[in-house]
Amino acid sequence: MKARSRPRAFALAATLVALIAAACAGDGAPRRETVVVASTTSTEDTGLFDVLVPAFEAAHPRFDVRIVAVGTGEALALGRRKDADVVLVHDPAAEEAFVAEGHGTERREVMYNDFVVAGPSADPAGVRGLSDAVEAFKRIAASGAPFVSRGDDSGTHRKERRLWEEAGIAPTGSWYLDAGQGMAETLRIASELGAYVLTDRGTYLFLRDRLRLETLAEGDPRLYNLYGVIPVAGARNTEGGRAFAEWITGPEGQALIADYGIDRFGRPLFVPIARR
Repeated sequence: MKARSRPRAFALAATLVALIAAACAGDGAPRRETVVVASTTSTEDTGLFDVLVPAFEAAHPRFDVRIVAVGTGEALALGRRKDADVVLVHDPAAEEAFVAEGHGTERREVMYNDFVVAGPSADPAGVRGLSDAVEAFKRIAASGAPFVSRGDDSGTHRKERRLWEEAGIAPTGSWYLDAGQGMAETLRIASELGAYVLTDRGTYLFLRDRLRLETLAEGDPRLYNLYGVIPVAGARNTEGGRAFAEWITGPEGQALIADYGIDRFGRPLFVPIARR
């Protein structure tokens, strides 16, 4: 099944056209150079960029950051086309291949959190308390309970596909819904349907009060969720992309990540991990 609420390709194209037009506009004011950051919907949906972007621009007043929030696969595709200056994504193997192919100058680790299996409190598949994600997926499939996949080639979707492969299951049928959406919208769909879903913990916590979903399976080492930043080789603003990567892995960026979420949730939504 498919559930797509908006034409993502058209919206993305319109965003890129607007960014280029803004970068080229001249109104007599000192020109600020646009830095296009292609990143995941999870970093956008958690509100993290609302904290990071103003701080980076204050530290680097020469640059004006524009975020394009898409799935990891699409973010890396933007980098390959030079439509982004830097990418911040969460699929280490794909990131390393991106650099090895010459599309990125280097990959730096930024932060991590983890994935969890969330679902309805009734838990018809009986996965509550499991620390084995593959076993949780097997039980969900066997029960025929609804499961909502992001279906967008994001880092979360890629992790989900790997878990289904480990479970030896090709998920098909009316119980498996391909949302084709970002993390926040996928969580809302799962909540409305009383379905299971694989989600990063940060986005779940940020939206938890608006969802009828509980964290049911967690703690599997396979659910580790690592984010990396890569300046794009040959991008329109290579200097800006490099500056953003250096700043977010530097003391100020890492300190902001470490504090983000503590006041509201009692814990950070992401854990900084950059090595200098």
